[in-house]
Amino acid sequence: MKKYVLKRIAIAVVTILVLVTIIFLLVRLLPGDPFTSEKTNEAIKAKMMAYYGMDKPLIEQWFTYIKNLLHGDLGVSLKYPGRTVNDTIAQTFPYSASLGIRSIVLALAVGLVLGTFAAQNAGKVMDYVCVLIAIVGVSMPDFIIGTLLQLIFAVKLRVLPAGQWTSWDCKILPVVALSLYTLSLITRLMRSSMMEVINQDYIMTARAKGLSKFEIIWRHEIRNAILPIVTTMGPLTAAVLTGTFVLEKIYAVPGMGKFYVQSINDLDYTMVLGMTTFYGIFLVTANLIVDILYGVIDPRIKLADGGGGKKRKAKPAAAGKEA
Repeated sequence: MKKYVLKRIAIAVVTILVLVTIIFLLVRLLPGDPFTSEKTNEAIKAKMMAYYGMDKPLIEQWFTYIKNLLHGDLGVSLKYPGRTVNDTIAQTFPYSASLGIRSIVLALAVGLVLGTFAAQNAGKVMDYVCVLIAIVGVSMPDFIIGTLLQLIFAVKLRVLPAGQWTSWDCKILPVVALSLYTLSLITRLMRSSMMEVINQDYIMTARAKGLSKFEIIWRHEIRNAILPIVTTMGPLTAAVLTGTFVLEKIYAVPGMGKFYVQSINDLDYTMVLGMTTFYGIFLVTANLIVDILYGVIDPRIKLADGGGGKKRKAKPAAAGKEA
């Protein structure tokens, strides 16, 4: 287990290094530069390029950035004098994280319940209702859902605020809008996974032994059906966090989305690099944790490292013992 975790950490470090390098090159391939404006002439531009070290060869700039990154320094904004990328992230990420975490928790709670309920009532009216909700949630972009929720509950009914991130009622609409897509994916995945588990032999054995329906669902069906959900939580977390950018604009949430999008428009190289690196580290770490949790949830699964890489070995269990 220790060897596996160390190997995954090494892969994560290489992934982040490749990500930083690609973004570093792509940003500089964009036409223009962060110092071109109506108020700057060539002399001023040259001095600013020299001040920020951007007059040096590209490879030297890359090495300098990587060296600073290893010391935890993400650089200074080229468009906001005196503002460091570290300070910007420290001030804005808590808002984005709060929105993202609330949305993931809501999506997991409601999605697992709807998926389980739909599978238990397969072919019935409630099954079709749950599937319809999931289809609508997957089909509609979150910014359209967010706008519709604003129109209905804030403008027409006037029961909830249209924006800001101050009181608890201000957070309801953006959290619901951001969670709906993830909720729909979890509902569909949980339903299909539960449908497979319900027909397994150990479930039939559990029923034959006289276990209650609640005990069968909670101890055997959900526990086995939830494994595919766990493996997708890394990508789902990425989708939720990146989805906050647009909704933060719609609901005036003071998160990272505002600075991230604006820094791309302004060609603020250090801000783009810093925030992308931060999100890369965050998401790679989330994927690593989810991968390890996969083995924690199902004790039959062992994470072993051998030969070409990661292997998952499942110990066969008798149907009666499993039930």
